[in-house]
Amino acid sequence: MSTVDATAEAVGTEILVGGMTCAACVARVEKKLGRLDGVSATVNLATGRARVSHPPAVTVAELMAVVEGAGFTASLPEPEPSQESAAEEGTASAATTRLVVTAVLAVPVLVLSMVPALQFRNWQWLCFALATPVAVWGAWPFHEKALRGLRHSAATMDTLVSLGVLASYAWSTYALFLGGAGDPDMRMPFTLVPSMTAGTADVYLEAVVGVPLFVLVGRLLEAKARHGTGSALRALASLAAKEVVLRTADGGERRVPVEQLRVGDRFVVRPGERVATDGVVTAGSSALDLSLVTGESAPVEAGPGTAVVGGAVNSGGLLEVRATAVGADTQLARIAKLVEDAQAGKARAQRVADAVAGVFVPAVLAVAVVVLGFWLGAGAPPQSAVTAAVAVLVVACPCALGLATPTALLAATGRGAGLGILVRGPQALEGLRRVDTVVLDKTGTLTTGSMTVTEVTARTDGMGADAALRLAAAVERGSEHPVGRAVCAHVADAPLPEATDFSATPGLGVSGRVEGRLVEVVRPSESAAPAPGKARKGQRKPRKDGLPKELDEAVRDAERDGRTAVVVLVDGTPEAVVALGDTVRSGSYRAVDHLKRLGLRPVLATGDGEGAARAVAEELGITEVHARATPEDKAALVRDLRAQGRRVAVIGDGVNDTAALAGADLGIAMGGGTDAAIGAADVTLVREDMGALADAVRLARRTSATVRTNLGWAFGYNVVTVPLAAVGLLSPMLAAAAMSVSSVLVVTNSLRLRGWQPRPARAANRNGVRTARQMRGAA
Repeated sequence: MSTVDATAEAVGTEILVGGMTCAACVARVEKKLGRLDGVSATVNLATGRARVSHPPAVTVAELMAVVEGAGFTASLPEPEPSQESAAEEGTASAATTRLVVTAVLAVPVLVLSMVPALQFRNWQWLCFALATPVAVWGAWPFHEKALRGLRHSAATMDTLVSLGVLASYAWSTYALFLGGAGDPDMRMPFTLVPSMTAGTADVYLEAVVGVPLFVLVGRLLEAKARHGTGSALRALASLAAKEVVLRTADGGERRVPVEQLRVGDRFVVRPGERVATDGVVTAGSSALDLSLVTGESAPVEAGPGTAVVGGAVNSGGLLEVRATAVGADTQLARIAKLVEDAQAGKARAQRVADAVAGVFVPAVLAVAVVVLGFWLGAGAPPQSAVTAAVAVLVVACPCALGLATPTALLAATGRGAGLGILVRGPQALEGLRRVDTVVLDKTGTLTTGSMTVTEVTARTDGMGADAALRLAAAVERGSEHPVGRAVCAHVADAPLPEATDFSATPGLGVSGRVEGRLVEVVRPSESAAPAPGKARKGQRKPRKDGLPKELDEAVRDAERDGRTAVVVLVDGTPEAVVALGDTVRSGSYRAVDHLKRLGLRPVLATGDGEGAARAVAEELGITEVHARATPEDKAALVRDLRAQGRRVAVIGDGVNDTAALAGADLGIAMGGGTDAAIGAADVTLVREDMGALADAVRLARRTSATVRTNLGWAFGYNVVTVPLAAVGLLSPMLAAAAMSVSSVLVVTNSLRLRGWQPRPARAANRNGVRTARQMRGAA
């Protein structure tokens, strides 16, 4: 799978790298690929993928040859996930078989070596017979990779494990055949601290079997954990329908594989089925469950004209949908791609860890040689010197260091996808953690972006708001204007009478006869002071004294707040004023409040007028407002804030936000926004809920804390255990167990992110109930 980056005139290729076991392997692959002219590579240990940027002149075959020349396997990602899953299952099955056989042979050796009371005549020879297959076959994966690395003058964790096993086995063989340990009546006490006294040579067969056993167990647990952290991609892949029922030209139906679906095709979605691809409903109505796609639990009503997303579950009636996107162009495919890119990336902390690990293994080999020479030079028995050197080799495993960051990022990006938060890469998570200022767009971000009725004011002693709105909706039913649609939607549940003599005048309003009465919905200026001779045919002249006081005040209030006002006239008499506006999204206030509690500074920047901007800002508790801002103004605002030393995030949904999104430290796009906005953003909020922004910041901070904990443990483990092993206070077997436990602990700590739940900030009054007034005061 290759993509061309036109701006850099380079090709991006993804390669699956097999055989990597630690961060030193990662560093070697990156170093080998980086030696090619114009080639740069980022390798992820947790996913086993290398993302390579290279000139078109460097072929994929050459890149794969370099990887294989470094001692690893290389292949292109399989197009079918099922094939990749089958290969993973086969590898896991072989590893499990090797572990089981090794355990069956190793347990008797460990028991006899650790419990002197169970040692019988010639027990050591039985242990030697059981340990030999483990040293050769059980530990063969380590020997094989160590030999491969040796051919390429490289050392990895497998080199340490292989040398540790072979050294223990060689010393035990010497002790049994030449050192007196083969005496039938020989007994060996068990101690966690190696003996430093001379005498009969000890056998370290427990280390021979214990080192590969514990490392194999640790590897298997790591593989399962890493498989779990990658569950987000597999879950997204499982959402895609495999087959689709096409509606044929003659009205029939035909079931075909989803790969045969094309843009413009009409397909049927029955109750309980998944929507095959993105499209628009052409017939039928139902409720769709989007929880697996967007994270929203509430069902969404769908009817003719409603846009639907592939992967949504049809909870109700029969739907006919016209496909508008297929394959890689669907929202589900874009989500999967974003998650895959994020999990394949590499954070700054991981790059540091990889650099350290690249020199760590050679350094450990040097330390082991120094330790061996020191003990021999100090007059210690050879077995004691060998024991200390073997313990250093075994305990100094950089595996935990290599897994510390990628497993946390895998778990975090997967959890974020489940919450409707898609991050483009590790840099986005790091950026979210450091952001201190958020520039917010208004329309479509803080507000719904669609016009709705916000207030109805009726004339005193008139027919009342409900009756006037009912008549207005009856007339507006024939209009396609946003005002008309909003009025009709507001009374959608009420039966409406028929309207006749419908007439629409662009820029003025609509009129018609309802139940024998002339009903008009017009602009306030047209209701109060029409130009002489401009009255429409059949229309009574409005009252000469203009609007009643209460209606005039309603118009002024609407204009002050940036809303649209229309007047409902019945037989020429103003009966009501209907105010319409773009309503604030549910949860927007809570989201802004949470951002403040997290220490972030909210700034509102919108192209709307001062009145509308101030009204929304006041409702949400935002003090800094930039109204009538052009796209250039928004971009300039971001530059000014960054010049002040602020770390700026911009959240928007439209093309007019693209420049600001691209110029910010972090761009955040609403999932329902334009492709341009999503393309320029680092984070996409699939949920149409501003609360997801605060959740994203919390998740980023939690991930950062997890990474720091992992790296602290990985570094601290080696800082403590290597000196202990060097001074002879750590046996090889105990070193193997400690090394495996360190990797498992790191992965397990990362897996905690998969169960992370957002905890919204709380504020309560004396009765324990949070009120809007208190929320505004707290903000």
